[in-house]
Amino acid sequence: MSALLDSLASGFCGSDARRAELDAALQAGLPGPRTEAWKYTSLRQLERRSFQPAPLAPAVVDAALLADIPSPRLVFVNGRPSGALSDVAAVPAGVQLATLSSALAAGDEAGRFLGRRFERSEEVFARLNAALADEGVLLRVGEGVQVEAPLQLVFISVAGETDLSWHHRHLIELRSGAALGVVEHHLHVGDAAHLDNTLVHVHLAQEAVLSHARVQADATRATSLLRTDAVLARNAQYRRVDLELGGALSRHELNVRLEGDNAQLTANGVLLGNGRRHVDTRLGIEHIARDTASEMVWRGVAANRSRVVFHGGIHIREGADGTDANLSNKNLLLSADAEIDTQPTLVIDADEVKAAHGATVGQLDANALFYLRSRGLPADRAQQLLSAAFCHEPLNVLDARLTEQLTAQLSRALAVAGVA
Repeated sequence: MSALLDSLASGFCGSDARRAELDAALQAGLPGPRTEAWKYTSLRQLERRSFQPAPLAPAVVDAALLADIPSPRLVFVNGRPSGALSDVAAVPAGVQLATLSSALAAGDEAGRFLGRRFERSEEVFARLNAALADEGVLLRVGEGVQVEAPLQLVFISVAGETDLSWHHRHLIELRSGAALGVVEHHLHVGDAAHLDNTLVHVHLAQEAVLSHARVQADATRATSLLRTDAVLARNAQYRRVDLELGGALSRHELNVRLEGDNAQLTANGVLLGNGRRHVDTRLGIEHIARDTASEMVWRGVAANRSRVVFHGGIHIREGADGTDANLSNKNLLLSADAEIDTQPTLVIDADEVKAAHGATVGQLDANALFYLRSRGLPADRAQQLLSAAFCHEPLNVLDARLTEQLTAQLSRALAVAGVA
């Protein structure tokens, strides 16, 4: 067994059912290069590392770090909820925003989603989450409730003497006709090298609308393993933007099932690779009902010795007539030592559908660079402007104010990363 699995298993404290899930994960072991879903993401360095379970008490963080993040907000520090930094007093009526631990302690039946099991061997981190998760976010919106101000979820990693691990399980549930905005912030204090293994369940009832922005700006040595499983009912709409800006290894598996007629998905993102970072995003979109639609625009930038991996999978099931599915993945390769692997896939088992997918890998236009340089801009500033413009399109699916915030964060990340 690897040092990684040994260290994670040492933190187990749960039921016999959860023990069985842990044993299944340990028996399967970590996936290797022969496992198709992990073909381009090596875990050889990670498997040699050890992590301690995050202590129950959150680390102390200066509140000034959250000066630009409004309320209502729920804050976690090194995997544990921080009452001192959170502010949920302004949560609107009809909305439940709580930590998973507090909801379970109160006897909330939402804990049933913790019982989901994972069968495939490559789902080792989902299995580990099923066995080890003891904290997370429970977010429910009642039927017909329309929430104007977005809720803020903040996750902060703080460097310390020991590398820590935590396993979060989140549930976002919107009842019929509800509407909500959620903004996730993943921040760091110091050069943290922790492991975050998170599983998110998104359930949208008929005619529910969820707008979801996630900014992953973790420390340069951090490991982020995220899986999002979403289910959309009839006429539901899910709009999300992911910015992958930090971490040493970040991987996100976004799985969406459009199970109700006329369900709509917009899932865009930007993948920023610099230094020796490894950024991996996998989409698994299933069109199951009639007249569903999905629109996905992704941009990747790889500089220095980084590697950006993208897999965009769309499956239009039998009977899903009237589906309209589109996927675009364009990438900038800014260094001869960087690498980009992109794999769009499309499987159609239905008639009368519209579907398109494509991917490109290229470099900045030399003429555009020359034009900006000839106007007096230094090379790094010219490259920043062109890279930011290239990455801007995926951000335009949320409201104007949030798009402006995401654009500013992306521009800062490009400058700090040396891409600019």
